[in-house]
Amino acid sequence: MDSTLRILDTASKNYPPGSKEESTIQLAAISLLYIRKIKKLDAFLEYHQEFLDPAYRAPVSKAFATQAEADEWLRSGTASDGELVKIAGQGFQVIRLPSETKFLRTPLQEELDPPGSK
Repeated sequence: MDSTLRILDTASKNYPPGSKEESTIQLAAISLLYIRKIKKLDAFLEYHQEFLDPAYRAPVSKAFATQAEADEWLRSGTASDGELVKIAGQGFQVIRLPSETKFLRTPLQEELDPPGSK
């Protein structure tokens, strides 16, 4: 973690203060510091390992045969922001906006894998 933070600090210095790039690198560093502050570093590092594992598949929490079924569930108010669902074989993520909750098309790994690679 300390090594990563030092690298991010060095990288941020390659950009002018206040630039999008510098701000983005600083946000990444602050995010890591926050994870450490709330004592979730071990969980984050475990997630990082899962993410790097080529066999890892993000968990799908619900599967719906039709869009109508999925929309009904979304209206029920039980959906969580960021939840990954499958609708008629396609991946979608639940996105909470200030005025509504909706689905954002998010292809599942199985949709991106070349045919016959499973």
